[in-house]
This record gives sequence, C-alpha cells and structure tokens, in this order.
Amino acid sequence: MRVLIVEDDPAIAEGLAVLLRAHGYGCDVCATLACADAALAVEAFDLVLLDRGLPDGDALPWLQARRARDWGVPVLILTARDALPDRVAGLDQGADDYLVKPIAPEELLARMRVALRRSEGRADPLLRHGDLVVDPAARRVWRGGQPVPLRAREFAVLMVLLRARGRVVTRQRLQEALYGFDEAVESNALEVHVHHLRRKLGDGLIQTMRGVGYSIPVVPEAAPGAAPEPFPGSAP
Repeated sequence: MRVLIVEDDPAIAEGLAVLLRAHGYGCDVCATLACADAALAVEAFDLVLLDRGLPDGDALPWLQARRARDWGVPVLILTARDALPDRVAGLDQGADDYLVKPIAPEELLARMRVALRRSEGRADPLLRHGDLVVDPAARRVWRGGQPVPLRAREFAVLMVLLRARGRVVTRQRLQEALYGFDEAVESNALEVHVHHLRRKLGDGLIQTMRGVGYSIPVVPEAAPGAAPEPFPGSAP
C-alpha cells in the first residue's frame, strides 16, 4: 500500500515515514500542497496523511476542492488543531478521520486500516480468500488453518494482490505500493517476493500475466449453508 505524507515538519514527517515503512507501507513525503498535487498527478496512492497548516495554505480548502472532483482516496488529517470547530470542519470538508497530534503509533496504524477497509467496502477486519486468512492488524497469515510466516515485503505484496483480487496488478503498481520515490529497487526484487510467496502459500494462488503483472483470481463464494472457515485465533 502506498501512502502520501503531507507534512512540513521534517522530524514528524521522517518519524511517520519510518513507522509506515516498518509496517510494510510504501510512502512519500511532501511538505506543501503544491508538492502533494504534483505527487498525486504522477502516482497512485492508497491513503493520504494530511497536516492542516502548510506553508502554502490551509489543507481544508484543498481537500474540499479535490472531493468536489469526486476524488475518493482516504484522507486522514493529522494536526495539532484540536478545537471542536476544527475537528468538525475537517470531517465535513472531506476527511475520513481527524487525528490530533501527538498520536500513538498503534492508534494511527489502526485508524489507517479502518479507513482502507471502508474504502474497499468491507466490514470484516480479516481478509479471507478460500482457505487463506490474513489479519492486517497483527500482520499474520494462515493457509488451511496453519500459520504462514511472511517477511514484511512479502506481506505487503500479498495485501496489494488480495485487495485487488480478480484484477491484474501491474509490476509498476506493485513497485509503487512497496517503495517510495527515494528508495532504490533492484530489478528482480518483485519477482523474488512473488517466488517466496508461491513457495510458502502454494503455486496456485498468484497468477502471472506475462509482460503485465500478477493477479489473485476470485474464488467462488461458499454455497448457502456451508460452514465458514474457522477463525484462526488459536494458531500459535
């Protein structure tokens, strides 16, 4: 998942970037609204963390103008302005959530997951695909009820493909979701991650569209009355 951080305080921006990258997010940082416009014009982001008071203006009119153009990317405002009228205005003008600095890292990550889940139109905090179950919060994976340990990049690739199941995700889009503008990417890094996922989860899960990218096909829904997959909470 690719996140745009719009924050003019270098220390805060770097702290957010370190936190998100440690949890498998690709991210980029902009210090102004003009920079954010430029980044959004050339890259597809899954979520935006937006400060309000930026060098080139208040972010709320900028956000409201984008929402008026039917811009649907989840936006979490992250600001020091904690007055009730500020919080109400932020939500009314297009923010999916309004967070007051400082915020605990665990709460920020949880609120990001909620915003992403809402944008995907699902209520279940777990991602399920046949006998594959993924817990994004705990970053844990089960296949056939058995835990499958994944590295951070492997988990990130799996999340992108699962959220787009039934559609082909291009190599470029996968790399954009994993790496920021300033991160070096080895030429075969994506292929290595996919190879490891196939080895751990089985060859039939991820399909290759040669010259295009990868996909996870949609699986048929369970028949009415069929027993659901058990929750793997007891797995070690």
